[in-house]
Amino acid sequence: MDYSIIGKKIKELRKAVGLTQGDLAEGICTQALISRIEKGDIYPSATALYQISEKLGVDVNYFFEIGTTPRLDYVKEVERQLRNFRVRLQYDEMIEMVKAEEKNPLFFRNPTNLQLLYWHKSIYLFEIEKDQQNGLALLKEAFSLTTNKKRAMTEREIEIQMTLGAFEHGQGNLKESLAIYEEVRSAIQSSPQLNDKSIKTRLLYNIARTLTRLGKYKESNSYCDQAIKWCLEEEHLFGLGELFYHTGYNYELEGELEKALSFIEKSILIFDMYEDKRYHQYLQKKREDISRKMGIV
Repeated sequence: MDYSIIGKKIKELRKAVGLTQGDLAEGICTQALISRIEKGDIYPSATALYQISEKLGVDVNYFFEIGTTPRLDYVKEVERQLRNFRVRLQYDEMIEMVKAEEKNPLFFRNPTNLQLLYWHKSIYLFEIEKDQQNGLALLKEAFSLTTNKKRAMTEREIEIQMTLGAFEHGQGNLKESLAIYEEVRSAIQSSPQLNDKSIKTRLLYNIARTLTRLGKYKESNSYCDQAIKWCLEEEHLFGLGELFYHTGYNYELEGELEKALSFIEKSILIFDMYEDKRYHQYLQKKREDISRKMGIV
């Protein structure tokens, strides 16, 4: 896609309404960033583009329809960016985008789009502000905005229910969490083919984590094994490092240290391959601890 077309149009509109780059940037970003956007060097975030469109007095979707630029769905772009923040645990960036889009009529006038914001806001309330009661209430409200018992759950509704299961898990309600995950599992089986293959991976992994907390290590590993096979069959490796680690952790809890070490090393290999350093120190220490118990170090 030629993003320079959007940059040129922003520059054209900015001059037409008599704004400098500094004027346009105020309250949104830096003047230097506006300059780079107008030159086509970078593409603005969905939220920044919405704020720019407001200042320029045009609907945000105008920028997706101009010139030869293919039509994009602004809401889909917001959804993509929120997902990236959620998966990477970038909660501060996530809530800033939610707060900005809450003022956008594309969202607050549409229940399906509003659901997206409520879902992510509930995660922030629960995980960061530790306001579990309101986080849980908002998540349930988000689900209710679109749910319909006469049809199968959408992928987003499935993910919202998975979040509900994670909330219950976080509160120590393990049986309730498992019951929700089983409902989700049934929903996946009765739904058309998943567009996002990682949903099934995350579901199986969450079930495995819950079973581990219940002391059911072998059963937990059976779900890890299912998830690993799913990743390899579908040729998508999202979550594979976590699954190898969790399998090793279960073996460690069972006292099968040789197997535990093998899976921990596989986990390190996957994370290193993706240059994901989030768990590097923890995994290295885990490997050293297990090796020490085995008398290797």
